[in-house]
Amino acid sequence: MAAPNNRRPGFSRKAQFTIFATYVLTISGAIVGGLLLLISILDPKGFSALRIVGAEATAPISRFFNSIRRTVSDGSENMSFYWDAAAKNKAMSRKIKALEKENFALQITKLENDTLKPLIEIMQNDELDIITTGRLISTSASSGRKFALISVESTHNIEAGQPVISDDGLIGRITEIGLTTARILLLTDTGNVVPVIRLSDGLAAFSTGKADGSLLIKPLNLGVNPFNKGDILVTSGNGGLYPPNIPVAKIIRKLDDSGLARPMADPATTDYSTILRIYDPTANAEIEALKQAAELSENSAVIP
Repeated sequence: MAAPNNRRPGFSRKAQFTIFATYVLTISGAIVGGLLLLISILDPKGFSALRIVGAEATAPISRFFNSIRRTVSDGSENMSFYWDAAAKNKAMSRKIKALEKENFALQITKLENDTLKPLIEIMQNDELDIITTGRLISTSASSGRKFALISVESTHNIEAGQPVISDDGLIGRITEIGLTTARILLLTDTGNVVPVIRLSDGLAAFSTGKADGSLLIKPLNLGVNPFNKGDILVTSGNGGLYPPNIPVAKIIRKLDDSGLARPMADPATTDYSTILRIYDPTANAEIEALKQAAELSENSAVIP
């Protein structure tokens, strides 16, 4: 047999009080709602006052929940700003790295241009008989003998004895030739003697390496030491081999019968060097004589 629908909650007082309280609250709510509706119809001003009192009573609760809502909203907005700022920082960091790489490449290009510009000026010098230009790849700064290696192909007609210069001055001369490199006897080697003159007055002297990075400058005429600190010495061209007027050294200290000098060109800081043909003053004099004869013949042909 089915249980009846109107079953009582039994002898549980808690269940009975719960049902009773539900009935009371429902009926009370209905009565209060009816009274409020009646007051709103009969006395709108009084209902407005009641509504204001109710709003004031519930204002703290509304403020509490509103503050929670604003806090959550501000937190989510701040998080959104944080992630957006993080993304922008990453993008800016990538741009900065790209600009740094570009700036580094520009600096390298500028350095190479500054290095090659003096060499281009040397290459355009009509008085120098240039063979080729190569990169200095090593120097023997720590050994007793002073040598360097230059990267050049043997197909350029490289020969022993040919002078090697940089944009600062004389470096040395070729001693050995390989397939892709050539060996240079540096100016500071004890076995390298170079005829020089003082730039200011043409005083003749010769330079000898001291194997310690410096040079010893001795005058041809022994006697009173004519050198002074700061004197500039260039190649004289005497005896051939080295063309004249190539910077060689600068006097840094006056000795008893000579001068201590510092080379104008430093192989350790030189990237590119130029190889010249061996200077032959006799051949150059013959070429100049032929040029002058050709000019005279042209001038005589013009005159009627």
